[in-house]
Amino acid sequence: MQSFERLSGERARRFGLTHAQFDIVATLGNTPGMSYKELGQKTLITKGTLTGVIDRLEQKGLVERERSADDKRSFFVRLTGAGEQVFTDVFPQVTAAGGKMFAHYSDADFTNLERTLAGLKQIIAAGDGKRSGNE
Repeated sequence: MQSFERLSGERARRFGLTHAQFDIVATLGNTPGMSYKELGQKTLITKGTLTGVIDRLEQKGLVERERSADDKRSFFVRLTGAGEQVFTDVFPQVTAAGGKMFAHYSDADFTNLERTLAGLKQIIAAGDGKRSGNE
């Protein structure tokens, strides 16, 4: 996973984005936006790190945030027009390059990989005292 993220991060940097910034742009792409909490859950970026990444994306003019109408302590984040353009231009290129690494995988290979990873997930969850495969 770390090797894949390193390669993906290198591709994102070619477009002037860190891996975390690309992750946020990719997650917000084709959505009306989302709360910090949703972004954190979908990207697995910690709250402290997420704030800094959003700050830098806002400085670049790629995202905008507004206070939640429901909870004044919470923010809603969405891509700006420039952010949407970056998503449209960069996301397909980065994902296509990643897809090339797995081009030789068959459907059976993916099925086996998914089964193996699900088993690993259960083992890890059991080590945390969790017994559900849905964690």
